[in-house]
Amino acid sequence: MSALDVRLLAVFDEIYKTRSVTRAADGLGLGQPAVSIALAKLRDHFADPLFVRTSQGMEPTPLADELRDPVRETLDALERVTGYRSEFDPASSTRCFRICMTDISQLVLLPRLLVRLRGVAPAIQIEIAPLSADTSRLLESGEADLALGFVPQLEAGFYQQALFRQDYVCMVSADHPRIGSALTLAEFEAEDHAVVTSSGTGHLILDREIIRQGITRRVALRIPSFLGVAFVIEHTDLLVTIPRRLGEVLEGRGDFRVLPVPFPLPDYAVKQHWHERYHHDPGNRWLRSMISDLLSDAGSIHGLAVP
Repeated sequence: MSALDVRLLAVFDEIYKTRSVTRAADGLGLGQPAVSIALAKLRDHFADPLFVRTSQGMEPTPLADELRDPVRETLDALERVTGYRSEFDPASSTRCFRICMTDISQLVLLPRLLVRLRGVAPAIQIEIAPLSADTSRLLESGEADLALGFVPQLEAGFYQQALFRQDYVCMVSADHPRIGSALTLAEFEAEDHAVVTSSGTGHLILDREIIRQGITRRVALRIPSFLGVAFVIEHTDLLVTIPRRLGEVLEGRGDFRVLPVPFPLPDYAVKQHWHERYHHDPGNRWLRSMISDLLSDAGSIHGLAVP
Protein backbone atom coordinates (compact mmCIF):
# COMPACT_ATOMS: atom_id res chain seq x y z
CA MET A 1 0.00 0.00 0.00
CA SER A 2 1.36 3.38 -1.00
CA ALA A 3 1.63 6.38 1.32
CA LEU A 4 -1.16 8.03 -0.72
CA ASP A 5 -3.52 5.10 -0.06
CA VAL A 6 -2.83 5.29 3.67
CA ARG A 7 -3.62 9.00 3.70
CA LEU A 8 -6.90 8.36 1.86
CA LEU A 9 -7.93 5.82 4.46
CA ALA A 10 -7.02 8.23 7.24
CA VAL A 11 -9.20 10.90 5.60
CA PHE A 12 -12.08 8.44 5.34
CA ASP A 13 -11.74 7.52 9.00
CA GLU A 14 -11.57 11.11 10.18
CA ILE A 15 -14.62 12.24 8.15
CA TYR A 16 -16.53 9.24 9.46
CA LYS A 17 -15.71 10.22 13.05
CA THR A 18 -16.30 13.97 12.71
CA ARG A 19 -19.02 14.03 10.03
CA SER A 20 -17.31 17.14 8.70
CA VAL A 21 -14.70 17.86 6.03
CA THR A 22 -13.59 20.96 7.95
CA ARG A 23 -13.16 19.15 11.28
CA ALA A 24 -11.49 16.23 9.52
CA ALA A 25 -8.98 18.66 8.00
CA ASP A 26 -8.28 20.13 11.44
CA GLY A 27 -7.88 16.71 13.00
CA LEU A 28 -5.44 15.56 10.34
CA GLY A 29 -3.53 18.83 10.17
CA LEU A 30 -4.40 19.26 6.52
CA GLY A 31 -6.01 22.03 4.54
CA GLN A 32 -9.68 21.64 3.71
CA PRO A 33 -8.97 21.54 -0.08
CA ALA A 34 -6.62 18.57 0.45
CA VAL A 35 -9.29 16.66 2.37
CA SER A 36 -11.88 17.47 -0.32
CA ILE A 37 -9.52 16.17 -3.01
CA ALA A 38 -8.90 12.99 -0.98
CA LEU A 39 -12.65 12.47 -0.56
CA ALA A 40 -13.12 12.87 -4.32
CA LYS A 41 -10.47 10.16 -4.93
CA LEU A 42 -12.19 7.87 -2.44
CA ARG A 43 -15.56 8.41 -4.12
CA ASP A 44 -14.01 7.67 -7.50
CA HIS A 45 -12.30 4.53 -6.25
CA PHE A 46 -15.39 3.06 -4.57
CA ALA A 47 -17.87 4.47 -7.11
CA ASP A 48 -19.97 5.71 -4.22
CA PRO A 49 -20.53 9.15 -2.61
CA LEU A 50 -19.48 7.64 0.78
CA PHE A 51 -20.56 10.80 2.66
CA VAL A 52 -23.62 12.91 1.86
CA ARG A 53 -24.22 16.42 3.19
CA THR A 54 -27.31 16.62 5.46
CA SER A 55 -28.62 18.95 8.14
CA GLN A 56 -26.69 16.80 10.65
CA GLY A 57 -23.42 16.98 8.76
CA MET A 58 -21.69 14.58 6.36
CA GLU A 59 -23.59 11.35 6.89
CA PRO A 60 -22.10 8.02 5.67
CA THR A 61 -23.72 6.00 2.96
CA PRO A 62 -24.43 2.28 3.54
CA LEU A 63 -21.15 1.42 1.77
CA ALA A 64 -19.25 3.81 4.05
CA ASP A 65 -20.81 2.07 7.06
CA GLU A 66 -19.57 -1.26 5.70
CA LEU A 67 -16.08 0.15 5.09
CA ARG A 68 -15.70 1.76 8.49
CA ASP A 69 -14.55 -1.33 10.44
CA PRO A 70 -12.12 -2.68 7.76
CA VAL A 71 -10.62 0.80 7.36
CA ARG A 72 -10.19 1.20 11.11
CA GLU A 73 -8.63 -2.28 11.41
CA THR A 74 -6.25 -1.48 8.55
CA LEU A 75 -5.14 1.80 10.13
CA ASP A 76 -4.70 0.12 13.53
CA ALA A 77 -2.60 -2.63 11.95
CA LEU A 78 -0.43 -0.09 10.13
CA GLU A 79 0.08 1.82 13.36
CA ARG A 80 1.17 -1.35 15.13
CA VAL A 81 3.59 -2.20 12.32
CA THR A 82 5.13 1.26 12.00
CA GLY A 83 5.42 1.62 15.76
CA TYR A 84 6.81 -1.88 16.33
CA ARG A 85 10.22 -2.19 17.97
CA SER A 86 11.69 -5.59 18.70
CA GLU A 87 12.77 -5.96 22.30
CA PHE A 88 15.12 -8.33 24.08
CA ASP A 89 15.06 -9.01 27.79
CA PRO A 90 18.08 -11.14 28.73
CA ALA A 91 16.70 -11.85 32.20
CA SER A 92 13.67 -13.67 30.80
CA SER A 93 14.88 -14.78 27.35
CA THR A 94 15.21 -18.49 26.53
CA ARG A 95 16.90 -17.80 23.18
CA CYS A 96 19.64 -20.10 21.94
CA PHE A 97 22.62 -18.28 20.45
CA ARG A 98 24.97 -20.13 18.13
CA ILE A 99 28.55 -18.84 18.01
CA CYS A 100 31.21 -20.04 15.58
CA MET A 101 34.53 -19.85 17.39
CA THR A 102 38.00 -21.33 17.63
CA ASP A 103 39.04 -23.81 20.28
CA ILE A 104 41.19 -20.99 21.71
CA SER A 105 38.07 -18.88 22.22
CA GLN A 106 36.46 -21.86 23.91
CA LEU A 107 39.28 -21.76 26.46
CA VAL A 108 39.75 -18.00 26.73
CA LEU A 109 36.19 -16.66 26.35
CA LEU A 110 33.65 -19.39 26.96
CA PRO A 111 34.11 -19.91 30.72
CA ARG A 112 33.88 -16.16 31.43
CA LEU A 113 30.94 -15.75 29.05
CA LEU A 114 28.99 -18.52 30.73
CA VAL A 115 29.68 -17.15 34.21
CA ARG A 116 28.41 -13.73 33.09
CA LEU A 117 25.35 -15.24 31.42
CA ARG A 118 24.39 -17.26 34.46
CA GLY A 119 24.20 -14.02 36.39
CA VAL A 120 22.22 -11.85 33.97
CA ALA A 121 20.54 -14.26 31.54
CA PRO A 122 20.13 -17.63 33.28
CA ALA A 123 17.76 -19.19 30.72
CA ILE A 124 19.77 -18.32 27.61
CA GLN A 125 21.48 -21.22 25.83
CA ILE A 126 24.80 -21.12 23.98
CA GLU A 127 25.70 -23.51 21.17
CA ILE A 128 29.27 -23.55 19.86
CA ALA A 129 30.19 -24.45 16.27
CA PRO A 130 33.69 -24.56 14.79
CA LEU A 131 34.89 -21.98 12.31
CA SER A 132 34.85 -23.51 8.85
CA ALA A 133 34.36 -22.79 5.16
CA ASP A 134 30.62 -22.93 5.90
CA THR A 135 30.70 -20.12 8.49
CA SER A 136 29.72 -17.34 6.08
CA ARG A 137 26.66 -19.30 4.95
CA LEU A 138 25.66 -19.98 8.56
CA LEU A 139 25.83 -16.26 9.36
CA GLU A 140 23.89 -15.27 6.24
CA SER A 141 21.13 -17.82 6.91
CA GLY A 142 20.84 -17.01 10.60
CA GLU A 143 21.94 -20.52 11.62
CA ALA A 144 24.79 -18.79 13.46
CA ASP A 145 24.62 -15.46 15.27
CA LEU A 146 28.32 -14.58 15.48
CA ALA A 147 31.73 -15.76 14.34
CA LEU A 148 34.68 -15.08 16.60
CA GLY A 149 38.34 -15.33 15.66
CA PHE A 150 40.79 -14.39 12.93
CA VAL A 151 38.61 -14.91 9.84
CA PRO A 152 39.90 -12.90 6.84
CA GLN A 153 37.31 -14.50 4.54
CA LEU A 154 34.63 -12.59 6.48
CA GLU A 155 36.24 -9.19 5.98
CA ALA A 156 33.99 -8.36 3.01
CA GLY A 157 30.22 -8.52 3.24
CA PHE A 158 29.92 -8.67 7.03
CA TYR A 159 29.98 -6.33 9.97
CA GLN A 160 32.97 -6.74 12.23
CA GLN A 161 34.27 -5.51 15.56
CA ALA A 162 37.93 -5.76 16.56
CA LEU A 163 38.17 -7.18 20.06
CA PHE A 164 41.91 -7.39 20.72
CA ARG A 165 45.31 -7.76 19.09
CA GLN A 166 46.89 -11.20 19.27
CA ASP A 167 50.53 -12.22 18.96
CA TYR A 168 52.51 -15.36 19.77
CA VAL A 169 54.51 -17.09 22.47
CA CYS A 170 56.37 -20.39 22.56
CA MET A 171 55.64 -23.18 25.04
CA VAL A 172 57.84 -26.05 26.22
CA SER A 173 57.68 -28.50 29.09
CA ALA A 174 59.00 -27.22 32.40
CA ASP A 175 61.72 -29.93 32.50
CA HIS A 176 62.73 -29.63 28.85
CA PRO A 177 66.22 -31.14 28.59
CA ARG A 178 67.70 -28.44 26.38
CA ILE A 179 65.67 -25.22 26.79
CA GLY A 180 65.98 -23.17 29.96
CA SER A 181 64.42 -19.86 31.00
CA ALA A 182 64.90 -18.26 27.57
CA LEU A 183 64.61 -19.45 24.00
CA THR A 184 67.11 -18.54 21.30
CA LEU A 185 66.57 -18.68 17.56
CA ALA A 186 69.19 -21.43 17.31
CA GLU A 187 67.29 -23.50 19.89
CA PHE A 188 64.00 -22.84 18.05
CA GLU A 189 65.51 -24.20 14.85
CA ALA A 190 67.17 -27.17 16.56
CA GLU A 191 64.07 -28.53 18.29
CA ASP A 192 61.17 -30.61 16.98
CA HIS A 193 57.87 -28.75 16.84
CA ALA A 194 54.19 -29.40 17.26
CA VAL A 195 52.08 -27.33 14.85
CA VAL A 196 48.41 -26.54 15.40
CA THR A 197 46.34 -25.93 12.26
CA SER A 198 43.03 -24.84 13.79
CA SER A 199 40.94 -22.45 11.64
CA GLY A 200 40.57 -18.83 12.72
CA THR A 201 43.75 -18.63 14.77
CA GLY A 202 46.22 -16.89 12.47
CA HIS A 203 48.53 -19.89 12.12
CA LEU A 204 49.00 -19.07 8.43
CA ILE A 205 50.58 -15.75 9.45
CA LEU A 206 53.11 -17.68 11.51
CA ASP A 207 53.78 -20.14 8.68
CA ARG A 208 54.32 -17.35 6.15
CA GLU A 209 56.68 -15.42 8.43
CA ILE A 210 58.81 -18.48 9.16
CA ILE A 211 59.20 -19.05 5.42
CA ARG A 212 59.75 -15.36 4.67
CA GLN A 213 62.47 -15.04 7.31
CA GLY A 214 64.16 -18.27 6.21
CA ILE A 215 63.74 -19.90 9.62
CA THR A 216 64.03 -23.66 9.96
CA ARG A 217 61.19 -25.43 11.79
CA ARG A 218 61.21 -29.23 12.02
CA VAL A 219 57.61 -30.35 12.41
CA ALA A 220 57.18 -33.63 14.28
CA LEU A 221 53.44 -33.33 15.01
CA ARG A 222 50.52 -31.63 13.30
CA ILE A 223 47.37 -31.37 15.37
CA PRO A 224 44.04 -29.72 14.43
CA SER A 225 43.18 -28.37 17.87
CA PHE A 226 44.75 -26.34 20.67
CA LEU A 227 42.71 -28.16 23.29
CA GLY A 228 45.17 -31.03 23.68
CA VAL A 229 48.43 -29.37 22.72
CA ALA A 230 49.36 -28.31 26.27
CA PHE A 231 49.23 -31.92 27.45
CA VAL A 232 51.37 -33.02 24.52
CA ILE A 233 53.98 -30.36 25.31
CA GLU A 234 53.92 -31.13 29.03
CA HIS A 235 54.88 -34.76 28.46
CA THR A 236 57.27 -34.46 25.48
CA ASP A 237 60.26 -32.37 24.45
CA LEU A 238 58.34 -30.78 21.56
CA LEU A 239 58.07 -27.01 21.20
CA VAL A 240 54.89 -25.23 20.08
CA THR A 241 54.14 -21.64 19.08
CA ILE A 242 50.70 -20.51 20.23
CA PRO A 243 48.64 -17.29 20.51
CA ARG A 244 49.59 -15.25 23.57
CA ARG A 245 46.16 -15.22 25.21
CA LEU A 246 46.07 -18.99 25.15
CA GLY A 247 49.51 -19.03 26.75
CA GLU A 248 48.26 -16.68 29.47
CA VAL A 249 45.30 -18.97 30.21
CA LEU A 250 47.47 -22.10 30.29
CA GLU A 251 50.41 -20.66 32.21
CA GLY A 252 50.50 -22.03 35.74
CA ARG A 253 47.99 -24.79 34.94
CA GLY A 254 50.48 -27.41 33.87
CA ASP A 255 54.08 -28.47 33.96
CA PHE A 256 55.30 -26.22 31.14
CA ARG A 257 56.84 -22.80 30.50
CA VAL A 258 55.73 -19.96 28.23
CA LEU A 259 58.58 -18.09 26.51
CA PRO A 260 58.90 -15.20 24.05
CA VAL A 261 59.21 -16.08 20.37
CA PRO A 262 62.89 -15.54 19.42
CA PHE A 263 62.17 -13.67 16.17
CA PRO A 264 59.80 -10.84 15.18
CA LEU A 265 56.21 -11.69 14.25
CA PRO A 266 53.32 -9.42 13.27
CA ASP A 267 50.24 -9.43 15.43
CA TYR A 268 46.70 -9.77 14.13
CA ALA A 269 43.21 -8.67 15.13
CA VAL A 270 40.74 -11.08 16.65
CA LYS A 271 37.25 -9.93 15.71
CA GLN A 272 33.62 -10.81 16.03
CA HIS A 273 31.66 -10.91 12.77
CA TRP A 274 27.94 -10.84 12.04
CA HIS A 275 25.69 -10.49 9.01
CA GLU A 276 23.89 -7.32 8.02
CA ARG A 277 20.51 -9.00 8.57
CA TYR A 278 21.17 -9.16 12.31
CA HIS A 279 22.98 -5.86 12.77
CA HIS A 280 19.96 -4.26 14.48
CA ASP A 281 18.58 -7.38 16.14
CA PRO A 282 18.39 -6.54 19.87
CA GLY A 283 19.46 -10.01 21.00
CA ASN A 284 22.43 -10.10 18.68
CA ARG A 285 23.44 -6.59 19.73
CA TRP A 286 23.25 -7.58 23.39
CA LEU A 287 25.42 -10.66 22.82
CA ARG A 288 28.00 -8.66 20.86
CA SER A 289 28.16 -6.10 23.65
CA MET A 290 28.63 -8.86 26.23
CA ILE A 291 31.53 -10.42 24.30
CA SER A 292 33.09 -7.03 23.64
CA ASP A 293 32.99 -6.19 27.36
CA LEU A 294 34.72 -9.47 28.18
CA LEU A 295 37.42 -9.37 25.53
CA SER A 296 37.75 -5.97 23.93
CA ASP A 297 40.89 -3.86 23.81
CA ALA A 298 39.40 -1.33 21.39
CA GLY A 299 35.97 -2.30 20.17
CA SER A 300 35.54 -0.20 17.02
CA ILE A 301 32.80 -1.46 14.71
CA HIS A 302 33.18 -1.49 10.95
CA GLY A 303 30.17 -2.04 8.73
CA LEU A 304 31.31 -3.71 5.54
CA ALA A 305 28.04 -5.38 4.66
CA VAL A 306 27.07 -5.27 1.04
CA PRO A 307 23.65 -5.93 -0.45
